[in-house]
Amino acid sequence: MIDIFGSIWWLLVTLGLLITFHEFGHFWVARRMGVRVLRFSIGFGKPLWSRRGRDGTEYVVAAFPLGGYVKMLDEREYEVPEEERDEAFNNKPLGARIAIVAAGPAFNLVFAVLAFWLMFLVGIPEVRPLVGSTSGMAAEAGIERGDAISAIDGRDTRTWTHTLLGLITPALDREDVIVTVEDADGIRSDHVLPLSRLGDSFSEDQVLEAVGIEPWRLVMPATVGAVNAGSPADLAGIRAGDTITHIAAEPVQGWQWIGPLVQEHGAAGQPLAVTIERDGYGMETEVRPARQKDGWFSSKLIVGVSNADLPAEEMVMWERAAIMLQFGPLEAVPTAIKETWRLTGSTLALLGRMVTGSASVKNLSGPISIAQFASQSAAAGFSQFLFFLGAISLSLGILNLLPIPVLDGGHLLYYLIEWVKGSPVSEQAQVAGQYFGLIALAGLMSLAFINDILRLVG
Repeated sequence: MIDIFGSIWWLLVTLGLLITFHEFGHFWVARRMGVRVLRFSIGFGKPLWSRRGRDGTEYVVAAFPLGGYVKMLDEREYEVPEEERDEAFNNKPLGARIAIVAAGPAFNLVFAVLAFWLMFLVGIPEVRPLVGSTSGMAAEAGIERGDAISAIDGRDTRTWTHTLLGLITPALDREDVIVTVEDADGIRSDHVLPLSRLGDSFSEDQVLEAVGIEPWRLVMPATVGAVNAGSPADLAGIRAGDTITHIAAEPVQGWQWIGPLVQEHGAAGQPLAVTIERDGYGMETEVRPARQKDGWFSSKLIVGVSNADLPAEEMVMWERAAIMLQFGPLEAVPTAIKETWRLTGSTLALLGRMVTGSASVKNLSGPISIAQFASQSAAAGFSQFLFFLGAISLSLGILNLLPIPVLDGGHLLYYLIEWVKGSPVSEQAQVAGQYFGLIALAGLMSLAFINDILRLVG
């Protein structure tokens, strides 16, 4: 229950920031264009808080948080006094109206750049795309264990995220790519990955498995390095040097398995069966995990042990894999812009292929998934949360540019038609478009909700 509250909280934080910035784009440009803004609302429905500013605008926080709006003076909605008509949105030149509508998505783009800039300024820990093992086409192409993927078709891939983005689009299009790798000695070589050989059953969410690349993962032995005095593990008789082999009869394959198994099978203050190995002999004991606060709205079970030092070979691989992407204030600017451009291109490419049917609509995510990702990224650290905010802001901006009436892209489509034909789109056509837009938007939201539910039960 605590985790649910945490997810809801971070969903509200995420949507609050992004929607406010988006609507502020409309508001700011409208004011600069001489349009009177009547209401600036974050959320829909019944107002939870409202205040009228000195500028005459009513500022509102409403009950339903999945959106917002800027209500402007407009003769199409009600009668406007003669002396105020020059402040009405509908009386502004076409270029001004286009600028006001496009400002929301544009501010989402600006927000993404700012989020990525701050992320690189703070520094974000990443794992270099180091190959753990290969099979299939990757092995045939000559890619080997320990190779670091440094570029795909000439575009640098400093992280696994970059690598996946570089592979998904050509994989969907069945186009061969050139993968540049760097071995442990720093020697680079190019290898052709024949993605044209992928079969019809290929799924973009398993692109690495399809091409035969297994990422290197740090496997830490489940050997105890230290035991906190007075902790559940100490009270259970666990000592430094012990190896935890089973928790609740489930085998422990490495140190990373201990935490999840304790959360799954344990309960605060209740006995949990733990098997350890000491001096070559197996021993059974019972640990009573303690609950520890983990963030504002979440907690976790702990037993009070820390890991032993890594084996020499794993330490060498970890030193190659672990990187910190951190730049100075000026250097972070082009890096943030490049990251924004990379993610924008990949999002548009995937969206286009979803429309044509070559990519699965399962990639759509709704508020449930966003809430989970928001909570997880916030728990992972400030820089991870900044990356999440930047990526979601880009998605929000791109979604709003879709040519669907009721979205910004639909209004821009109307203005494009007006520019071509020399007169506004008829009211009948706009009303019909509104109905179509509402149905299309409801369909997209329903599909996203269904995907969320399937991820939960899957």
